[in-house]
Amino acid sequence: MKPSWLAHCLLIIMGLMMVVHSSKGQARELIACGHPYYPPVSWVHQQQLIGVAPAVVKLIFGELGYQVRLDTIGNWKRCLSEVKTGHADIVVAAYRIASREPDFDFSEQHIVDDPIGIYVNPNNSKIYHSLNDLKGKTVGLLFGDSFGDSLDKFIEKNNQIEYVSKGKQNLDKLALGRIDFMPLGIVSGKLQTQKFGYSKQIIAAPFSLETEYYYLALGSHSELSQHLPYINQRLSELHKNGKIQQLVTEYSKIYLESSTEANNP
Repeated sequence: MKPSWLAHCLLIIMGLMMVVHSSKGQARELIACGHPYYPPVSWVHQQQLIGVAPAVVKLIFGELGYQVRLDTIGNWKRCLSEVKTGHADIVVAAYRIASREPDFDFSEQHIVDDPIGIYVNPNNSKIYHSLNDLKGKTVGLLFGDSFGDSLDKFIEKNNQIEYVSKGKQNLDKLALGRIDFMPLGIVSGKLQTQKFGYSKQIIAAPFSLETEYYYLALGSHSELSQHLPYINQRLSELHKNGKIQQLVTEYSKIYLESSTEANNP
């Protein structure tokens, strides 16, 4: 038996022993939530949270003996708040930013990487060549949104922010010229603009930003944090064996092929 496989088996055994020794010997049902408008990472489809991150969370915690209920708690900010206060157990995927560190225990291994783009309407704005060109402009964000500490600080200092509670609202506003730009992951941005027929009205500005990462997040006082060594190892294995990339491809296709109404709650 190879050492890496032995270590993997030991982590599984330790995780299962922790579950068995929980209250009355029964593993409780876990409540997980996530970003409701960020395909293929996670989104709400027919009143269910689906995507790469929900699938990974169900897989890993299922291996540990838990049942996971994927909950559509509300908007993105509400999801973060529910896990922070202990009313839910898991954020299936979130950026690891400074303001969240005190309230969440994050996996060390990311679930997906997320190169960030600036999306603009080419018919209603000049071509932006750098972040400095965006100073003084109006940006559209979802409640609870973050695009990494650096971009968050830039926007807070230099832009007028208009918040919405649903993802498509910002796309509509940008297509109509009611906001000047919106930050969005390049992969998710391509999916969403294609999905809602905005591929010509909304494009990524021709400059690149930092790549951010989505991590699994647990409430900082959760007993589930004891499973982080196993979670990190399994996430690493799922990257190495191609499973996560397979899920990205699979859920991107599901998003594009599902009805528009189902993705616009």
